[in-house]
Amino acid sequence: MYTTEFLDIPPLAGAHGTVTLPGSKSISNRVLLLAALSRGRTVIHDLLDSDDTRVMLAALAQLGCDVAHSGSTTVTIGGLGGQAPRSPARLFMGNAGTAMRPLTAALSVLGGDFELSGIARMHERPIGDLVDALRQLGCTITCTGVEGYPPLRIGQPALRLDAPVRVRGDVSSQFLTALLMALPLAGHRASMHGEAARDIVIEVVGELISKPYIEITLNLLARFGIAVRREGWQRFIIPAGSRYQSPGEIHVEADASSASYFIGLGALVAPGADGQGIRIQGVGAASIQGDIRFVEAAQAMGRT
Repeated sequence: MYTTEFLDIPPLAGAHGTVTLPGSKSISNRVLLLAALSRGRTVIHDLLDSDDTRVMLAALAQLGCDVAHSGSTTVTIGGLGGQAPRSPARLFMGNAGTAMRPLTAALSVLGGDFELSGIARMHERPIGDLVDALRQLGCTITCTGVEGYPPLRIGQPALRLDAPVRVRGDVSSQFLTALLMALPLAGHRASMHGEAARDIVIEVVGELISKPYIEITLNLLARFGIAVRREGWQRFIIPAGSRYQSPGEIHVEADASSASYFIGLGALVAPGADGQGIRIQGVGAASIQGDIRFVEAAQAMGRT
């Protein structure tokens, strides 16, 4: 595959210092939406300050959530707690896929009069597989431009929870994440209409890609009171009666992918070299992100 079979890098004479990394984008926008859907107030620490999170925060405020900033990385969200979001709402999502996809699913289940659009590049990013899965559930979604792509118009659903919701797993893990975050709302909405509580099942069609990102979603759902049962990677079950509840406070882990560069730097230092090594703040070995396993490569080199 490569013309060079290996790259021989000599050990560094020394490297030391402390680096504080920004919060993970994947975790930040998941936590923002989960806080918005929960009962109670959630104080979110170490939130990533980026275009994607600003887009999500603006959308949540527009939908009726109480959003209070304390500096650039701490935000308090007053959740909707099962109440209907403010409608009608015209939401501009920029190019933030981590905001567009889960918000599409959540708003489609909650119902209202919503339009979601973005920059031209966002309108080229496919969302058809998620839209198809939500339509199976009885959600009302119209692609107002090209079918299968934003912009989208969302109306009131007529939810059907008697059969598994099926979604392709080989396109984007964000589609499954969006469903996992939205479907607890479907059970709550059904119970408000006098229907008997029941488990909600998602079935993945084909091989599921990016499993570590689904692990992140499941871990965060559990912190907000939703204990999803998983049967392999093909079937996910949201228990009857599931309700979102704020954990009160939550810290966003630093981005493990960014941490890997500094882990690699430390691993290249010669044993016994001067300096105290590299200290990485914001993420540790107990991280819920798959990329933290890069630490194992450093450990295999005899580094700690």
